[in-house]
Amino acid sequence: MTIRKYHVFSPIILLLGLLSAFVAQADPVTYSLVYSGNLNGELEPCGCSIEGNSGGIMRRAQKLDELRAETPGIFVISAGGLVNNGLLEERLKSKFIFDGYAQLGYDAIGVQWPDIRYGVGFAQRETLPWVASNWLGDEFAASYTITHGEKSLAFYSWLAPEDSPYRAMQGNHRVVSESLAPLSLALRRARESGVMTVLASTYSLAQAQEKLPLADVDVLIVKSAYEEYPAPELVDGTLVLQAGSRGLRLGKLSVQFEPGKGIAGWRHEVISLPPAVPNAKRLEAWYQAYNDAVAKAYQTSVIRKREARKVQAVSPFIGDKACQACHVEAHSIYKKSRHAKAFSTLERVNKAFDPECIACHSVGFNKPGGFIDIDSTGYLKNVQCESCHGEGRAHAQSAGRLALGHQSWAPEQMCAQCHTPPHSPKFDFENYVTKIRH
Repeated sequence: MTIRKYHVFSPIILLLGLLSAFVAQADPVTYSLVYSGNLNGELEPCGCSIEGNSGGIMRRAQKLDELRAETPGIFVISAGGLVNNGLLEERLKSKFIFDGYAQLGYDAIGVQWPDIRYGVGFAQRETLPWVASNWLGDEFAASYTITHGEKSLAFYSWLAPEDSPYRAMQGNHRVVSESLAPLSLALRRARESGVMTVLASTYSLAQAQEKLPLADVDVLIVKSAYEEYPAPELVDGTLVLQAGSRGLRLGKLSVQFEPGKGIAGWRHEVISLPPAVPNAKRLEAWYQAYNDAVAKAYQTSVIRKREARKVQAVSPFIGDKACQACHVEAHSIYKKSRHAKAFSTLERVNKAFDPECIACHSVGFNKPGGFIDIDSTGYLKNVQCESCHGEGRAHAQSAGRLALGHQSWAPEQMCAQCHTPPHSPKFDFENYVTKIRH
C-alpha cells in the first residue's frame, strides 16, 4: 500500500489528464471500501444498558483487522468528526481518541471543525491522515490518493467555511478558502485519470448539491445520520453515502467502478459492533493508559473539591436516609431498585473513577455540595431520591414545607437527566417508571 499526498492546486494533478485516453475503455473494477463518520467523542460504549453497549474504538480496531485479513487492499476512510463539540473537560478524552485512531490505520480522515477545537497542533499530535481540501495553510493535506495494489482512490474533504468558529473572533482569522475552483479542477483531473473520487462533507445531500462541485465526484459522503447507516443512493451519477454517528457501526461497500465513467453497481453492508465483537488486544496498552489518565485527573479534582468544600456553605443535598424518616414506604421500594445499587455497577466494571459515569451514578456530582468520592461523600453514592427530585435539605429541615429542588419538573424530565438516547436508547417512560414507581 502506498499513499501519495498532494495539494489540490499542485501541478501534478495536471498530468493525470494524460492518462484519460488509456482508461476510457477499461473494464469495471471492484473496490472494497469501509467508511465511517462522526465518532463524536464516543471512545468506548456506555454499558449501562444492553442496547447501549455497542461500538467503541477497541471493537472497531478488532473488526477492521478482521476485514483487512478477509479482503486485502480494502480502503478505510472516515468523514471525520472524531471528537465532540469541544467541551473543555473533553480535552483528555480527545487526546486519546486521536492516539487510538492513529493505531486504526485509516487511509484518510476528513477534518471537521470540532476536530480542531483544541487547535491544529493538538489534532496533529499523532500521525493521522487528515484531509481538508480548502484549508489555506499547509497543516493538512488537500487530498490523499490512496493506492492498494492496482486500485487508486482520491479522497477530498470540504470544510464548510460558513460553519467556521473563527468567524466569531475579532480580526482576520480566515483559515479556509471559499473558492471551489481548485477542488473542482482536482476532481476533474483525478476522475479523468481513472481514479475513483470520494468527497466528504458535513452538508446534507441538498446542501451538497447546492454548494459543491459534484459533476466529477464518484462517491459523496454527506452529513452523518444519528447512529444508523442508511442505504446508499445513486444521485445524478454520484453514489451518496451517509455514515452513522457515535461509532456504533461501520459501513462496508463493494463498488463496481468503471474508470473514467463512474459507478456501475454496488453492494452495501452495515457492520454492527456489539459486545460479541472482542476488544482488539493490540490496543490494550492504549486503553489502560486512557483509564490511568482519567483516574489521575479524577483524583486531582477530588483533592481540589475537598479543599473547596471546607469553605463552602452546607450542602443542599442530604442523602436518602434523611428521606426515609418521612417516606418509609417509598424508600423501601427504592432500596429494592437497581438505582440503589448504581455505584456498585461502576465498581464492578472498574469505572468508579470516570466522571462521565459517576455523573449518573451519584447525587449532585460536579454540583455545589454534591458527590465528590466514596471516602468524603459516600452518603451521596448511587441514584438516590435527590437525583430525581432535586436537593432535599431545605425540604427536610422545614418538615416538608419547602419544595424539593425539582418540584416543578415533570417526571419525564427527571428521568431524562440520565436516560438519554446515547445511554438508554430504548428508554420508554411509561414502561420504565413501573420498575421504580413509589
